[in-house]
Amino acid sequence: MVRKMHFKANENQMESIKAKLAVISKVIPANSQIVYVDFPVYENIGDLLIMKGTEQFFKDYQIIVEKRFSIANFRFTLQIPEDWIIVCQGGGNFGDLYPHFQSFRERITITYPNNRIVILPQTIHFKNELKERQSMQLLSEHADLHLFVRDQFSYDRAKHYLNHVQLSPDMAHQLYPLQKPLNGSNKIIGLFRTDDEWVEGMNSFQCDKTMDWPQLLNYWDVTTIRLMVKLFQVNRLLGNIMPLQQIWYTISDRLIIKAIHLYNDFGQVVTSRLHGHILACLLDKPNLLLDNSYGKNSSYYQAWTYTLPHATFVISEDLEGDEHASSSRTNHSDLYTPSSG
Repeated sequence: MVRKMHFKANENQMESIKAKLAVISKVIPANSQIVYVDFPVYENIGDLLIMKGTEQFFKDYQIIVEKRFSIANFRFTLQIPEDWIIVCQGGGNFGDLYPHFQSFRERITITYPNNRIVILPQTIHFKNELKERQSMQLLSEHADLHLFVRDQFSYDRAKHYLNHVQLSPDMAHQLYPLQKPLNGSNKIIGLFRTDDEWVEGMNSFQCDKTMDWPQLLNYWDVTTIRLMVKLFQVNRLLGNIMPLQQIWYTISDRLIIKAIHLYNDFGQVVTSRLHGHILACLLDKPNLLLDNSYGKNSSYYQAWTYTLPHATFVISEDLEGDEHASSSRTNHSDLYTPSSG
């Protein structure tokens, strides 16, 4: 009975988080004609979940997507009617850690000064203050740019420069609920970052399996993704005559299904990936969230998912030292007991 009550409470809170995405419809109303840009053509499962949630949002809120482009095939010579809204993919690449994406958004604002531009929920992170100031000042020169951010820290930074900034959860929440089989497994999977956002201390958690998103992909997955990137680049040179977006969406759906099947083999999740956490929440699966290298995960948890009975955030002793080891809800050993949900 306690477990059923936890599941119901988790469902109610997840529906509440999903409902908060409605704030975006105030700047992209129903029947708006939009151009969706910067959808991911690469292997990051988290960004693919954002893309899939974004498309679900467009469908649910009756938004008309006239054109779709990735960075690989967008042409800045494209003529876009001024009453169409340009909508940029959300995620965690707003800043100088992934400069290619930030440069793309900056060039969009310069090229299309008379279109409304909406940047879907992002986390802001600049290592260089000068680059932050230059980028944000450039964006601030656009009269109708609207930025949604995923945490209070990003909001405070953006509000210093921009007039139209609002808080919103990640677009992947629009996918809730994902279909999930009953799984009585007590096995634990650890999904830990191995990229530039990696931090030490992950080996302190005892998991039955540890991996990162790239390890989910087999040789044919990697080969297919590389081929699709090349095809998108060639398609740009050809004027985008090939229907690659539909093909890529089918491939990305298969990759997301692989991630869901992976989770379904385990009862609990420990992760330092934000969308490792969000995917577990979408599946109502008990999970423990660790931080990334610059606090993105803790900031998101504090803004949105701290209310979920199935979700726990922990500051690892290996990351912060014994005197700082703590949790926003419980200590990490509680994840491995039925009381955690």
